[in-house]
Amino acid sequence: MHYGILAETWSTFVGQLVGFALIAWLFIKYALPLLRGMVAKQQEAIRVALAESEAAAAKLANSDATSAKAVADAKVEGARMVEGAQADSVRIAEQLGEQAVADADRIKAQGVSQIESLRAQQIRALRSQLGADAVARAEEIVRAYVADPAALAGTVDRYLDELDAMAPAPATLGAADPLELRATSRAALAAVTAKFEAVSNTVGTDELRGLADELAAIAKLLRAEATLTKVLVSPADDAAAKTALVSRLFGSQLGPKPLELLQTAAAHRWSSDKDLAPAFAYLAQLALLVRAERLEAGERVENELFRFGRILDGSPELSQLLSDHGRALDGRIALLNDLLTRGGSVHEVTRELLEQIVDLLHGGRIDLEVNALAEVAVTRRGELVAEVKSAAPLTDAQSTRLGTILARIYGHPIALKSDVAPEVLGGLHITVADEVIDGAIASRLAAARLGLPD
Repeated sequence: MHYGILAETWSTFVGQLVGFALIAWLFIKYALPLLRGMVAKQQEAIRVALAESEAAAAKLANSDATSAKAVADAKVEGARMVEGAQADSVRIAEQLGEQAVADADRIKAQGVSQIESLRAQQIRALRSQLGADAVARAEEIVRAYVADPAALAGTVDRYLDELDAMAPAPATLGAADPLELRATSRAALAAVTAKFEAVSNTVGTDELRGLADELAAIAKLLRAEATLTKVLVSPADDAAAKTALVSRLFGSQLGPKPLELLQTAAAHRWSSDKDLAPAFAYLAQLALLVRAERLEAGERVENELFRFGRILDGSPELSQLLSDHGRALDGRIALLNDLLTRGGSVHEVTRELLEQIVDLLHGGRIDLEVNALAEVAVTRRGELVAEVKSAAPLTDAQSTRLGTILARIYGHPIALKSDVAPEVLGGLHITVADEVIDGAIASRLAAARLGLPD
């Protein structure tokens, strides 16, 4: 029994020993290397900590020296910065001084320039104002002076003296071209007009009205039939052939006198086909002017045409109504006759001429046509028209003297057409053909205003 217990105890001991040996082997095999590594790491950490502690102790020991060195370095750097700042401040002060001097010179120069500019502007303004005041005062003085009729007449006489002195020798002014044609058409119109003068001498005074109507009808036909007009003025066609064409087309429709004039026109060359219709309208006017001359009413008709032209010049609305080609012809003729009736008695030829102008108007202006016709009437009487504007009616002596002076200047008899225009103030404003002789006091004042400094 004891052996059994012993054996059991021995086996337990052996088992425990084997287990212990196994555990020891496992510990040595696996755990011990890990423990050794951990111990080594811990030792290394302790060593590093000790080294750092020693370094910290060394730094702590050297901190006073380092602090003293840093303080010394800071003092040196501070001294260097102060020295640099002092040098910079001196340099900046010098630069600011130089800039201040330059700015002061620039501002001074600009100030002087601005002062001179303002001074010049002020002088110009004062001169302009002084000139304007002087002209205004002069105008007041002039108006007060010419308020006296004798003084006003004196301004005309003095200007006549000036005009007489400026025109010591006569000159010649060519006759105006009523239609403003080019050279070829002017030559053709001259030939047709010469033919008309010969034809009109064979026509009675009463028959001239019918001749004028036929010539006006030809003018309207030529204006409406552009193709026919081009054929008649074509330079390529033979004159005899065109004359025969006129006879064939119009021989049974026109009287012998108008037919002869149309043949003469077709036989000549024209600058433009657009010149032929106005030429026959001009001949129609000449027929009525010849009628007025035979009735010894040429001057009266001329004066009535001139006065009616002045009425149209002063009334653009009336001129527009009579010129409006879109309105019915009968209505415009009725308006014209109403105006002539209200204006007083006019010669029958004047009425016929004005009705003819309205009838033949085609996009033109009646005021221009009437004024041109008045010029033609004067020219036929061997005179030039001088349109004279004065602040008061001219005396007979002044009119006679002015006509004499102008006749000496232009070498041609002068027909004066006087018009009272208070706005001229004094002196005279004269228009002869395209020339203007301006001696009006108002024009001299206007020229003085234009001459004022701007």
